[in-house]
Amino acid sequence: MPNKRFQNALNVKEQKTPPIWFMRQAGRYHTHYQSLKKKHTFENLCKTPELAAEVALGPVREFDFDLAILFSDILFILEGLGMDLVFDPGPILKEKLNKNNYKKYQNVENAINFLEFQAKALQLTRNKLSDDKSLIGFVGGPWTILRYALGKNRNINLSEDIFINEYLEKVLIPLLKKNINLQIKAGAEVVMILDSGLDDISTLNLEIYLKNFLSELAANSSKNIGYYAKGLSNENYLKLCKLDFPGFGCDSSIDLKNLLKNNHNKFFQGNFDQNNLLLNLNDFKKELNNFCNNFISLSPKQRAGWICGLGHGINKDTNEEHVHIFIETIRKTFI
Repeated sequence: MPNKRFQNALNVKEQKTPPIWFMRQAGRYHTHYQSLKKKHTFENLCKTPELAAEVALGPVREFDFDLAILFSDILFILEGLGMDLVFDPGPILKEKLNKNNYKKYQNVENAINFLEFQAKALQLTRNKLSDDKSLIGFVGGPWTILRYALGKNRNINLSEDIFINEYLEKVLIPLLKKNINLQIKAGAEVVMILDSGLDDISTLNLEIYLKNFLSELAANSSKNIGYYAKGLSNENYLKLCKLDFPGFGCDSSIDLKNLLKNNHNKFFQGNFDQNNLLLNLNDFKKELNNFCNNFISLSPKQRAGWICGLGHGINKDTNEEHVHIFIETIRKTFI
């Protein structure tokens, strides 16, 4: 059986204790990951299914998270399309996407075949994962992937950039749909679409993006897809929540308590500020207590659909003991 708390949250069922998972919970802050990284490159850890499964399982064993997450990277989708991607140590594309070369990078079938290592990693992770834990996958959000492909300093105007609209419509959106389906068929109970590059998106770009592209991803979604956005105002986040995704993740700037109070049929993941995990022990506990008090004022019925986590990925300098304390505190508070 998958994790009961996680399944209850996905189905917006009333429960006292929320499930817990962290974005990047398998990563550089964790001793288990560090020991594997001494022997293998990041790419090898991601692309070798046995290693990817071992990385994903580490934090579940250590901290008792409610679920494991596919260990991979959002940019492998660009490598699958033929772009030359290296990690040194962060991602570097040797050639940026532009109006003169974008037609070289359009083979969706080649790309999805390339990503088969993700399916194998999910299958192995599920086989080794205890029966009471859930498993999720993830893909990058179209805007975030596009920003990397074009280069972060390139200005985007969706009302004028014809080739960018074409690339989103004919390549990235169809490929993301196939990638999501690949992960679900391999055993992921949910695939999160992680769009963390929305910080400086203009009002006009956001309107076009929601209407023409995100709505297309949401239209065919079942309860297997969630969408995480970082960098939006509360006002724009509410616009986002009108899309047909079954659930959403949000950063620490969003009023998640208010979303839950007015929620009827969606799950919401978030949103403790990940930077608070870097504080000294007393200050960290103070912030965590404030976070708990904010949600404990809601009844279990009002908290239905809440998946507890961070506003973004866990920082590499996080003290592992703080992760233990976070999980233990949440479960002791919400009982």
